[in-house]
Amino acid sequence: MPESQNTEYKSIWKDEYLKWICGFANARGGTIFIGKDDVGNVVGVNNAKKLLEDIPNKIITVLGIVADVNLHETENGDYLEIIVEPQLNPVSFKGEYHYRSGSTKQELKGAALDNFLLKKQGKHWDGVPIPHVTVTDLKQETFDFFRKKGVKSNRLSEDALTDSNELLLNNLKLTDGDYLKRAALLLFHPDPEKFVTNAYVKIGFFESDSDLRFQDEVHGNLFEQVEKTMDLLFTKYIKSMISYEGIYRIETFEYPKEAIREAVLNAIAHKDYTGATPIQISVYKDKIMIWNYGELPENWTIDTLQKKHSSVPHNPDISNAFFRIGYIEAWGRGIRKMNEQCTAAGLPQPLYYYESSGFWVVFRKDLFNEEDLQAKGLNPRQIKAVLYVREKGKITNKEYQEINQVSKRTSTSELTDLVSKYNLLENKGVGAGSFYKLIGQ
Repeated sequence: MPESQNTEYKSIWKDEYLKWICGFANARGGTIFIGKDDVGNVVGVNNAKKLLEDIPNKIITVLGIVADVNLHETENGDYLEIIVEPQLNPVSFKGEYHYRSGSTKQELKGAALDNFLLKKQGKHWDGVPIPHVTVTDLKQETFDFFRKKGVKSNRLSEDALTDSNELLLNNLKLTDGDYLKRAALLLFHPDPEKFVTNAYVKIGFFESDSDLRFQDEVHGNLFEQVEKTMDLLFTKYIKSMISYEGIYRIETFEYPKEAIREAVLNAIAHKDYTGATPIQISVYKDKIMIWNYGELPENWTIDTLQKKHSSVPHNPDISNAFFRIGYIEAWGRGIRKMNEQCTAAGLPQPLYYYESSGFWVVFRKDLFNEEDLQAKGLNPRQIKAVLYVREKGKITNKEYQEINQVSKRTSTSELTDLVSKYNLLENKGVGAGSFYKLIGQ
C-alpha cells in the first residue's frame, strides 16, 4: 500500500521523524511505520526493542504528547507502528509547527501559521479582536446603508432601523468583549487598509495578457467596494447595447449583471485577507476573470463546493454580515445562480478553478456568431458546424459530413481543429456514440 495522507513509511528511525509525528498531530492524525520501504513492504529495523522504549520517551519530551508505539515481529524482520492521534492544541517541534497535508509534511510559517493557531483556538482570522478602535471610529453612512439593505431583504427586522450601532455590532457578533473584531473594521471602517493593507480591488482592461490599457483601484470598506466595483465595471469596462420598445429605452449588457455581481460579492466576502494581493478583476474583449486569494478547504474540489452548497470558510463573520443584507447566498448556490444567469443570457457557463493560490471565476462572451468565428480563422464549414451546435446542442461526425457534404476524413480533421486548435468544441462519448458540444455548455 503506498503512502497516503494518514500513512508514512520509513526504513530506519531518525530523530527528525519527530517532525512527521508533529505534522500528523496537528492535522488529522496518522500512522508512521518504521522498518518498511516506500510501498509498505517490511524490510526490518535494527534495535526494534530499544526503539520501542526510546521513541515514546522522545515524543513526550520533545512534542509533549503521547503516541502508541507497537512492535510487530515478522519473518521479514521487525517493524514499529507509531499511531498519532490528532491533537486539540497546537503541537510544536522545538518551536516549529509542522502539518500533514496530502502525503507531504509542511512547516507552517507566516499567515499559514497564524491561521493554524487561530483555528486551534476555535477562531477565524476575521474574528480576532483589534485594540484601540471604537464604534465611533466606524462610518455612520455604512451603518445606515447596512440597515436599509437588511430590512429591504427581510433579513433584518424594522427594529434594526432604530438600534444603536453598538447593538447592531453585537447582534452581528462583530464584538469580542470590549473590542471590535477585525471583520467589523473591514465592513464598517472608512479606511480598513489602515489595519489590512491588501483590502481593496484592482480592475484592469487588457488588450492581451501583456497589454494593460487602463486600470482602476477600488478602496473603502467592503460594502463600498462592492458598490463601487459594480459601478465601475458597468460604466467603464463592460459595454451595453441600447434598444427601444416603443418609447422605453432598454439597456442590455455583454454579461448578465447579477452573475457578475454574485462573483464580485463572493470574491470580496470569501477572500483570505491574510494574503498580500488585492482582489484582481481582469477584463478582456472576450472574457472577464475575477480572482481572489484563498484556498478551498482540505480535500475539497470545485465539484465538492457546488454539491455542499456551502461557503469557503475564510471569513464567517464577514460572510454572515453579507448574508444578513441579502448580498450573498451560500457559495454553492452562488455558483448555480451564475450558471443559470449566463445560460439565460445565451452565454457559456462560467469557468471555476483554483490556481495561483487563489480562486478564479471566468465569464466568457458569446463568440459563437459568424463574424467572430471568421475572425478566429474558422473556414465556412466549421462556422456552419459551430452555429449548428449552438442551435441543436451537439453535432456528430456523421452530421458534420452531411451538412457540409465532405468526407469522413475531412470532417474528422476539421472537428479536431475545433477542439484542439480553436478550443470551441469538446468531444463527448466513445466510439459510435461520440459527439461534439460547445465548451462550457
